[in-house]
Amino acid sequence: MPLNVTAPVKGAFLAASACVLVGGSFSANSLLVDYPYAGGQALRYGLAALLLLPFLPRGLPRVPRGLSLRQWGRLAALAAVGMVGFNLAVLAAERSAEPAVPGVLVGCAPVVVAVLVPLLARRRPHRALLTGALIVAAGAVVVQGWGRTDTAGLVFSVAALAGECGFALLAVPVLPVLGPLRLTATVCALAAVQSACLALAFGGASALRAPNAVEAGALLWQAAVVTVVGFLCWYAGINRIGAERATLFSGLIPVSAAATAPFLGTGGYGAAQALGSLLVAVGVAVGARAPAPVTAPPVSPVSPVPSVSAVSSG
Repeated sequence: MPLNVTAPVKGAFLAASACVLVGGSFSANSLLVDYPYAGGQALRYGLAALLLLPFLPRGLPRVPRGLSLRQWGRLAALAAVGMVGFNLAVLAAERSAEPAVPGVLVGCAPVVVAVLVPLLARRRPHRALLTGALIVAAGAVVVQGWGRTDTAGLVFSVAALAGECGFALLAVPVLPVLGPLRLTATVCALAAVQSACLALAFGGASALRAPNAVEAGALLWQAAVVTVVGFLCWYAGINRIGAERATLFSGLIPVSAAATAPFLGTGGYGAAQALGSLLVAVGVAVGARAPAPVTAPPVSPVSPVPSVSAVSSG
């Protein structure tokens, strides 16, 4: 029987596209430095959830039904750790560390995921995947370099790494149940509520002020392109090639940021960036040599939701 490579190729393209969008979105972040952080995240994720509603299949309930409390807990943790917490950690890290520091730590996500996913599945890490992840992480370091930091900056950078890993790992047990579309819509809604609560608790009503024209444009870009398109691509990629392989492409985040910096006047692209980009490409190619994981077929969102034991091993 001939080998079907369509799904892996599509999965790789989707995961790579998601990471390129995230890396190229740093310009939008620079336009929001004066906007209340938590309020901005509430608007971003809330708008993203609203934009996704019309695309849910007709007749499908807007709120996922039949999920267990444990599965809802995973979704809430995914929003809190991988979305709200990740962005908070990066922001806190950059208060006392140069941006390259959290960037380098987040660039180590492929290594962490390449180790944790097989361990959680009670199998050994695949040598090719782990080797590829190490090369990708090295490429991210070369692209960004290392910057000045203190203890707080380093701690928050590690927290950002945890958030990046959680964004992939926490989704794995519920992705086959909800599918990329419903998963993205659900976690965006949860993240919007969590961010709004933080905004009101620490900033009051002023934390949700109306954005000006520039801020509104940046928030719209983050919601419609980076969140809706990027998250859908990311989870669709994981659905096809698994979290271990998909996370290899996170090395494209600093590469994309470095490649777009000259056009935005925020940096240059030199020999170090070119070498780092090459290392990332080599790491992805090495990791792609590993055999595809054996996974259960996706569950249709319109069918009854199976029990937790059917979709999760932990």
